[in-house]
Amino acid sequence: MTEQSPVLVATEANDPTADMVIAQLNRRQVPVVRFNPADIGDALTVSARYGIRSAQTAGRMLTPSKAARLDDVRAVYWRRPTWPTFPHLSPDDARFAAAQARYGLGGILHALDGALWANRPTRNAEADYKPHQLALAQRLGLTVPPTLVTNDLTEAREFTTGHPNVIHKTLRATPYQRDGVPVVSWAEPVTAGEIDERVAVAPHLFQVRVDKACDIRVLVVGGQVFAVRIESDLLDWRRDYSALTYSVITLPATLEKALLAFLDTFGLASGSFDLAVDHAGTYWFLELNPNGQWGWLEEHTGLPMAAAFADLLAQGETP
Repeated sequence: MTEQSPVLVATEANDPTADMVIAQLNRRQVPVVRFNPADIGDALTVSARYGIRSAQTAGRMLTPSKAARLDDVRAVYWRRPTWPTFPHLSPDDARFAAAQARYGLGGILHALDGALWANRPTRNAEADYKPHQLALAQRLGLTVPPTLVTNDLTEAREFTTGHPNVIHKTLRATPYQRDGVPVVSWAEPVTAGEIDERVAVAPHLFQVRVDKACDIRVLVVGGQVFAVRIESDLLDWRRDYSALTYSVITLPATLEKALLAFLDTFGLASGSFDLAVDHAGTYWFLELNPNGQWGWLEEHTGLPMAAAFADLLAQGETP
């Protein structure tokens, strides 16, 4: 790795969080090549050679303003990229082209074994399974609310009857519309009487509601831990950001150690944890978002989160 070794930033066109990290990398005079897989074509070209002894570069990426030798890449920040859909092609051709783009460009990038990733998309995907998260949290000694994942009507009703204050949460955030109107899935209270045979269609997540005093969002970046206490009267604080207040806190050492071990288990360089604290002071594990938002927290608290990402990416080695 040299001073000219670039950092690749994969994200969509409008991403203020990525902008914050890129600004920090620019201050460190680290070369950055920003791209979005959806731009494949005239706005993004890639080439890679395998099994050929050649003086030519093993791979390169070109955007309208930047070029990168792929064998020189020090790190990849996989932020919020989108993949091409090729709407100008027929449906069959579009599906074919989309698969070639994903497995061609994606394969070239995955082969960059010498680069640090924050994070590899395959590892993000593995860590995104909530039942897996809950099982790992329990193994690491974190406190997990009683939770049931099921599509069995009887079990769902028995769980909601046997526990007070049960909530329903989605297993995966998914774009959804009803009658053409976007619908956002929040954590919602649920009773046994509201559960019917439609639960059998797919697994559902039911969880005992924590009698919380506050919420905690924790960002971990390359071993650095940033914890923010979020004050809210809402069951799901994402409903109204204007109603939130923030303060910086320090986590108990044992909890911090467990969260670091959590990311290490999944091979992640960064991740955002959601926790809740009850009125007795107990910390409850809720979930991990391996590629969660954090930019607004830096703006409200002044925590150097973007700088931590820039330091990690500039280092270019797994911590």
